[in-house]
Amino acid sequence: MGMGTDTLVRAAEGVDEGVDESVVDEGVAAAEAVRRRLAGLDWEALSAALDRDGYAVTPVPLVGEATAAEMRAGFDDDRLYRSTVHMARLRYGDGVYRYFRAPLPPVVAALREAAYPPLAIVANRWAVRLRSRDRYPDRLSELARRCRAVGQTEPTPLVLRYGPGGWNALHQDLYGEIAFPLQLAIPLSQAGRDYDGGENLLVEQRPRAQSRGTAITVPLGHGLVFPTRHRPVPGARGDQRVTVRHGVSTVRSGERYTLGIIFHDARP
Repeated sequence: MGMGTDTLVRAAEGVDEGVDESVVDEGVAAAEAVRRRLAGLDWEALSAALDRDGYAVTPVPLVGEATAAEMRAGFDDDRLYRSTVHMARLRYGDGVYRYFRAPLPPVVAALREAAYPPLAIVANRWAVRLRSRDRYPDRLSELARRCRAVGQTEPTPLVLRYGPGGWNALHQDLYGEIAFPLQLAIPLSQAGRDYDGGENLLVEQRPRAQSRGTAITVPLGHGLVFPTRHRPVPGARGDQRVTVRHGVSTVRSGERYTLGIIFHDARP
């Protein structure tokens, strides 16, 4: 059974006078289910896919149908979000995206916190291969502390909505000096049922070569892990630093919602 549109807000606020504790419990239970799903993934296989293909799709959904429906229903609830961007006004594409305010809803916080440690292992391995001095801490709380130290204090998880004709220009999600090298996108709508078109796009620019593009369709609730900015690719003289940008192809019909999990915070 769905939790209702208010659950994300009320669970994020926590138990307080006048707040139904059963609502909070539902949000916490959904968050624990997310943590269990992430803990049960074969992270070695996902890491191998990231190395080989430049992206990885989780074999099981991280978010269930009920939670996805709740997030779609809550898109217009201003209590959940700190900022709204109308993409066409800024020539970013055609659609709307909204950044969650703090405290994050429990499911969103759980996705961010539980996915971070195994991805930090990949990020540090990539840093070595790219001959970078950057190293990433084991826990998200320490990354958040580093972000605060350089003025990056705003949460970056967001929900994106595209209608017919909607699309997202190729870009990188960089919000300040610190940028974690991997991020996660989770469809909240089902391709072929709720919308057509709207593939995830990844475009790599390899040194002294033409750009290479990949279109990916991800089932509802599954996670797509992909690079934020660069990834290492083996070359004739060792690993090459490949620049990666991501976007969304044109939605031909229907409505497409996506939850984006970015691990570094943003400058106000």
